[in-house]
Amino acid sequence: MTERETPHSQPFMAHLLELRNRLLRTFIAVLIVFAGLFPFSEQLYLYISEPLRAFLPASSTMIATEIASPFLTPFKLTLVMSVFISMPYILYQLWAFVAPALYRQEKKIALPLFFSSVILFYGGMAFAYYVVFPLVFMFFTSVAPQGISVMPDIRAYLDFVLKLFFAFGLSFEIPIAVVILSWMGTVDPNNLAKKRPYVFVLCFVLGMLLTPPDIISQALLAIPMWLLFEIGILFGRLVSNKSQG
Repeated sequence: MTERETPHSQPFMAHLLELRNRLLRTFIAVLIVFAGLFPFSEQLYLYISEPLRAFLPASSTMIATEIASPFLTPFKLTLVMSVFISMPYILYQLWAFVAPALYRQEKKIALPLFFSSVILFYGGMAFAYYVVFPLVFMFFTSVAPQGISVMPDIRAYLDFVLKLFFAFGLSFEIPIAVVILSWMGTVDPNNLAKKRPYVFVLCFVLGMLLTPPDIISQALLAIPMWLLFEIGILFGRLVSNKSQG
């Protein structure tokens, strides 16, 4: 198929108006989810902080060191969670905006990639929460010097876990990036496979940059990134062979 499904007859302003409308729908969707979640903002924070609170000594608790933190911290968490939950709809709006400009063959691969990217992003966040957080917080709370009470600040904790959520969510998108580049012919999966040693080192460098300065979280990010790179090579070869055929 060498022709697009719809002719490009819309003027530039029409495209801008469509983009504005889709951004507005996205904003409204996030606002609706936020309105539904905000009454449960305290419960959300308790759920997010459970991996740390489970390892705090019986005499310790989380604290708020700023006057507005008890309100602003759950508010920020609810807003970020609203964006995360709305991500499928946000990506759908992006898809609906760019779809008319794609070839039919491009649509066949672009739509599965959109869905896969959402699933992988959520998978990265789940991996961080259920696997990485317990190990990291068990380590941090166990190495406190004698006589030091571990009483984390709620705002600092939220910033810490959000950074890890984004790091793991984005790192789980590696297979999507490899597949797209292979499909476009930008990279050759076979050549990428030959660069495994360099990629392995790069994964640990990225793990060092994207996670807190402890070897546990760095390794727990770097190793999955490397495995996802291998998965990307596998699917990249399949896509590359089909495009060449």
